[in-house]
Amino acid sequence: MADLDPNAADRPDGSVYRAVGALTITRAATTQREIETLPDPLTIDLSAIERMDTVGAWLVYRTVRDRGAKVVGASRDEVSLLHQVAEFDAPTRVRPEEAGGFKQGLGEIGGWVAETGRTMVGLVGFFGAVLIGFANVIRRPKRFRLNAVVQRFDVVGVRALGIIGLMSFLIGIVIAQQGSVQLEQFGAEIYTINLIGRITVRELGTLMTAIMVAGRSGSAFAAQIGTMKITEEIDAMRTIGVSPIEALVLPRMLSAIIMMPLLAFWAMLMSLIGGGIFVWLDLGIPLITYVQRLQEVTPITDLWVGLIKAPVFGFIIALSGCFQGMLVQGNSEEVGLRTTTAVVQSIFLVIVLDAVFAVFFSSIGWR
Repeated sequence: MADLDPNAADRPDGSVYRAVGALTITRAATTQREIETLPDPLTIDLSAIERMDTVGAWLVYRTVRDRGAKVVGASRDEVSLLHQVAEFDAPTRVRPEEAGGFKQGLGEIGGWVAETGRTMVGLVGFFGAVLIGFANVIRRPKRFRLNAVVQRFDVVGVRALGIIGLMSFLIGIVIAQQGSVQLEQFGAEIYTINLIGRITVRELGTLMTAIMVAGRSGSAFAAQIGTMKITEEIDAMRTIGVSPIEALVLPRMLSAIIMMPLLAFWAMLMSLIGGGIFVWLDLGIPLITYVQRLQEVTPITDLWVGLIKAPVFGFIIALSGCFQGMLVQGNSEEVGLRTTTAVVQSIFLVIVLDAVFAVFFSSIGWR
């Protein structure tokens, strides 16, 4: 507690602030207000102080520094504390933030490249751990968790049929509409069927399915595993001798690899249906003519190209999602960051691989 000397106003040498009891952080605000109300010159009497911490010492020191107040009645420990506070009252040099320029931009690009390199190295290492997990399961089939894989079939595949089907149906309509508008200028509306068949079966059916699965299932993989990291469930699994790769990663990876071709085929079918309905209603092409034309202009190799790419895309999506989930540490905010990174990373890798597949299949004559 601190009180004001009632006779301070009658003293010729100014006001006196007599602190009583504890001069600590709990009394800091009150003490500051009381000192500010007193006129100069000011004397601070510490003879009745029982305890003073660094906050109280700072208040006293700051009053002496700013107002030239005098301190009386301080014990040896209190004087030592005041001296320590004074020693640390030194200005700190703050480096001003560098203005943007070529050097700073080059540094940011270099940091991004280095971070990308570290991520790719970590992803390759995680891929090696997955291969070891596959090998262990092959050697010991009893460790294979069939129930977990079947459950992921439902999450990755069955529950995604609706959204992927609707998306593909609408994409088929958009391709047909945009294609017919452009081809109508040349009187070649019939070639809209060629556009729908080839671009849907060969490219968009699989690619759009992969992007949807990355945003839906890849993010879920990262969030689920990341949450288990925060709650230390993965550490507990290692403690009891259960491999997190075998128990968590392999079921998700197998489900994505197996379900992606099925989802891609479903997306192709729905896109063709959407395009067929549009050309029937808008261009007046009968559905039987549409189906016959599709058989003529869409080679079977286009179907094989789409279905071959699908499991590879599923593997990449599951690998990226599980990898980012395993990197989660610290707090729940990290889960959101890693989930976002997993989606972006998997979509980027899918598009890069799609370009590689396009060049490869063209080079072997599947055009």
